[in-house]
Amino acid sequence: MVQGELELGGLPKRLVRVTPAKLATWTDCPRRYRMAYLDRPSLPRGAPWASSTMGAAVHNALRSLFDLPAGRRTPEAAAALVATCWKTDGFRDAAQADTYRRRAQGWVSDYVATLDDPAFEPVGVERWVSTPTKRIVAEGRVDRIDERDGELVIVDYKTGRHALTVDDTRGSQALALYAMAAVRTLRRECRQVELHHLPTGAVVAWEHTPESLRRHLGRAEEAADELGLAADTLAAGGDAEVLFPPRTGRQCSWCDFRRHCPEGRQAAPDLDPWALLAP
Repeated sequence: MVQGELELGGLPKRLVRVTPAKLATWTDCPRRYRMAYLDRPSLPRGAPWASSTMGAAVHNALRSLFDLPAGRRTPEAAAALVATCWKTDGFRDAAQADTYRRRAQGWVSDYVATLDDPAFEPVGVERWVSTPTKRIVAEGRVDRIDERDGELVIVDYKTGRHALTVDDTRGSQALALYAMAAVRTLRRECRQVELHHLPTGAVVAWEHTPESLRRHLGRAEEAADELGLAADTLAAGGDAEVLFPPRTGRQCSWCDFRRHCPEGRQAAPDLDPWALLAP
């Protein structure tokens, strides 16, 4: 057990382990959090989304690229890795999958071509980082960690259909927590975080201050307190429907647990598994 502050009676207080994905799921919908992380046996999820399949192939290709010898990290090699990592889950048919595979190959090839030095060695690729605070253990897997001018830089790949802004980077709780965890795990300064949007080639950066990191951490700790209390109360026999109410909205259309949630099905229409792909 990870120990933190002392509870009444001198017993150590258990810190809540959270990842950015868990925090985002709780904030988005407590019911979906329960279904994703607490229900046992786990509930069946919905069909795979083509957009997620495409994103996974891009991430896996870029991870594999840095496993190659430095001299082989070419745009052509990157495109070939996309083909190697490609799957067809969620696409309408083979023709649609092939169209988007070629598009993903173009994204990754163009991205590698814009790197100042594709032969550089990242500090970490798909690196797990973790840090305890007084109330939580924040942890997660970072797409890439670079070193520039003696400091670490958090790099997160994005493949969504919408262009990104500085507000997306500045407001990303995940990036802020990764930066704090990287400092603890790697014992190096880390303030800059970046979103690399493969479809547009845009790199959107933000440099955190100690104050901005503390604000993100405070919000993360508040959410962790809430989800931890709800989980503990559920384990003690609490009412799941009261502790983990649905939070409905348009996001219910692409929820993995839609089939198990009448409120979600009523709140938003069904979507085809390929509907979230960029046109």
